[in-house]
Amino acid sequence: MVSSALTGMISGSSIANVVTTGTFTIPLMKRVGFSAEKAGAVEVASSTNGQLMPPIMGAAAFLMIEYVGITYVEVIKHAFLPAVISYIALVYIVHLEALKMGLKGLPRRHVTTLVRKLVTIAATVLGLIILSGVIYYGFSWVKTAFGDASIWIASVIILIAYLGLLRVASTIPDLDLDAALKAVRELPEAGSTIRSGLHYLLPVVVLIWCLTVERFSPGLAAFWASVLMIFIVVTQRPLKIMFRRAGDYRAALLHGWRDLIEGLIAGARNMIGIGIATAVAGIVVGTVTLTGIGLVMTEFVEFISGGNLIVMLLFTAGISLLLGMGLPTTANYIVVSTLMAPVIVTLGAQAGLIVPLIAVHMFVFYFGILADDTPPVGLAAFAAAAISRGDPIKTGLQGFAYDIRTAILPFLFIFNTDLLLINITSMAYLLFVIVSALVAMLVFAAATQQYFLAKSRIWESLILLLVAFTLFRPGFWWDMVYPPNLIEDPTRIVEIAAAQPPDTGLRILVRGENFDGDMVSKIAVLPLGPAGDGAARLLEAGIAVRVEDGKVLIDNLVFGTAAESAGLDFDWEITGVELTAERPPKQLMFIPALILLGIVIVSQRGRLRAQTAAEAA
Repeated sequence: MVSSALTGMISGSSIANVVTTGTFTIPLMKRVGFSAEKAGAVEVASSTNGQLMPPIMGAAAFLMIEYVGITYVEVIKHAFLPAVISYIALVYIVHLEALKMGLKGLPRRHVTTLVRKLVTIAATVLGLIILSGVIYYGFSWVKTAFGDASIWIASVIILIAYLGLLRVASTIPDLDLDAALKAVRELPEAGSTIRSGLHYLLPVVVLIWCLTVERFSPGLAAFWASVLMIFIVVTQRPLKIMFRRAGDYRAALLHGWRDLIEGLIAGARNMIGIGIATAVAGIVVGTVTLTGIGLVMTEFVEFISGGNLIVMLLFTAGISLLLGMGLPTTANYIVVSTLMAPVIVTLGAQAGLIVPLIAVHMFVFYFGILADDTPPVGLAAFAAAAISRGDPIKTGLQGFAYDIRTAILPFLFIFNTDLLLINITSMAYLLFVIVSALVAMLVFAAATQQYFLAKSRIWESLILLLVAFTLFRPGFWWDMVYPPNLIEDPTRIVEIAAAQPPDTGLRILVRGENFDGDMVSKIAVLPLGPAGDGAARLLEAGIAVRVEDGKVLIDNLVFGTAAESAGLDFDWEITGVELTAERPPKQLMFIPALILLGIVIVSQRGRLRAQTAAEAA
């Protein structure tokens, strides 16, 4: 899973991820006792989730920059937490599967203490943080000090780092993959394994540096990262021979060129399908734009869902899965986000829920990825089954069962945007969100596997599901006790706008006639700029109001503003101003949830003690 996650960071294809990492992970899992189908399913689940892992995300991150209108750094920030907790939950699921089957892992070469493990983990995380800080702030300083010459200075630094890392890698013997798989009887040493391939991370460093420091376009950033990767593929073998002072330079150089040519051929073959699918997707997008079928789709989904947001989200998820069976992830994302993202935002507003556009695009993207392991197509499942020699349909079904934890995340961050790290106000609150989301995901994984500390009974699994839901979305229960918002008299809108803090949003309830002659009601959020006069702040957001016969109407609509983007129009009535109510924090619902979790723990521990005593007797 770690290999699939790391490969997913730089790979845009779950199938390529399965073929790349599954070649050695699937045989290892079968060796320790996993069936062919479960070994393939674990690889499929981890490989499909690889596209969720920043910074690449199957090229979708770059498309979201264009579609959502936010920076690359913001896309990565929003995608980070769901991807990480999803992977941690998959590790936990594999652990539970091993417990259920009574499996043991490969023996370690060196037995380490718990303290040493914790220190190693802490040192690794701290090292990554320091390295990231040095790359970002160090190169930012170089950019500020040397301007356009910074790219040459950075190139020299990258070259020195490459030679240094390759010198370290040359101290470790090259691995013959086929022979190693047959000979593995214990876990390899992590240190030597990492040191042998650290230089492969340099293209990722270049990619992130070009995007975040140089602010290159995604295409140009990917180009320079690819140039460095080509350089590494061609030169790494001859340079290793130079450092080792033994070997055939000519054979090593030819081997490098052969690897490059094979890689270019494989890349070109992969791009044929992606290019054709993306071109066809472009035709679909153009057709939607020119014919107005998008409006028909909106009406169709609204009719089928009856205005119910949950039903509409389920419908959108089904479309994403269906299209994802025949389209690559990127093309699927383009088509479904174009068709359905406006629908979700519009119907959400009519239901009184302001859904951030990035949350909608992430929703579509997640379900497009899950199509890769969804039968009957499930191309990633077929690729894994070819390696494991298992049944591809069973592999796909098992992989989708493992991916249920990923399937619930899009629904959750639509209603709880904390998971996307939106409006996180402090470091303490950030840690609170991360811990609660992680615990909720692990509890949900235990519920779906029907195994926690011991095999779960039905009532225990139901309680675990309830606990997970409460930890993920405590506001669902809290809103029943304390209304989240208060509706103020619309005639006070100018006064309320003047009283709002700087750079906040004002939620208004509006009603009016659309272009089809239908009366619609919705909630719109008007971004208010700096503190000042209420009428001026409303005008900056795009509207001027007038009071007529006791009604507050939109007297003027400024084109190209947030008000127009929200779908407001002239003479629409403002029926209320929605303000956040003062109430206790919704996280208090965690208390009863943790009490229920404690009851399950006590129950299962009692059974474990009784079982241990019976076996001892």
